[in-house]
Amino acid sequence: MRIGEIAALVGVTPRAVRHYHRLGLLPEPARRANGYREYGLRDAVLLARVRRLAELGLGLDEVRDVLADDEGRELVEVLEELDADLGRQEAVIRERRTRLAELLGEARAGRITAEGPVSAELAGLLAGLGEIPASPMAAKDRELLALLDTVAPEEERGRLMEAMRGMTETPEALERAHDVYARLDALAEADPDDPRVAAAAQALADCVPDEAVASLDDGDLPEGGFTDVFLADLSPAQAAAVRRALRLVQERAR
Repeated sequence: MRIGEIAALVGVTPRAVRHYHRLGLLPEPARRANGYREYGLRDAVLLARVRRLAELGLGLDEVRDVLADDEGRELVEVLEELDADLGRQEAVIRERRTRLAELLGEARAGRITAEGPVSAELAGLLAGLGEIPASPMAAKDRELLALLDTVAPEEERGRLMEAMRGMTETPEALERAHDVYARLDALAEADPDDPRVAAAAQALADCVPDEAVASLDDGDLPEGGFTDVFLADLSPAQAAAVRRALRLVQERAR
């Protein structure tokens, strides 16, 4: 058989056969006088085995290890590892499909927020905030929460969402939150030493539950990560107010 014939017989491409030769998965067959490869039944059987192993999900390096083990012990080991890996993938897929079903339900009911898709915890928190007047600071706040919802560890995210829920449980709490957004928006063009910075910081500190910053150390506020990402998007006066508010909450929580 020529290379095109063995490839068609086994159900692969001639290019794949040449690739297997280069990787050492398939030995070079004898060549005719004209230089063309001449494949036989043994070559076809080996090529079919390579195809079957690859279709199971084995990488080509793993296929080489299997083919090198005449007694099949390596095959058993690799297949067991593959089975375990597929089991983990199945669990991840089941979890994603469960979450997708929840999101589909929310989307069909018109409850997907502009920040979505987000976790059920954050969706509930954002829904509790209700309709907020047009506010750049409110938009930034929601964006930060969506970022935390995506990258924060599950336990930390749950703790934070639970703490923040206190800001939406009563009309009075919502009114205070809206007032804070308005105060911070008013600082967009202000200087960091503007007297309104202190008032905005105090108002923000009064809204933030102790638990929301329970992970902060008694020392300086953490640098990098979420702190830099959020504060870098604020004006100097707004950043000063937020930092001062966090320090006030720290001192209150001691």
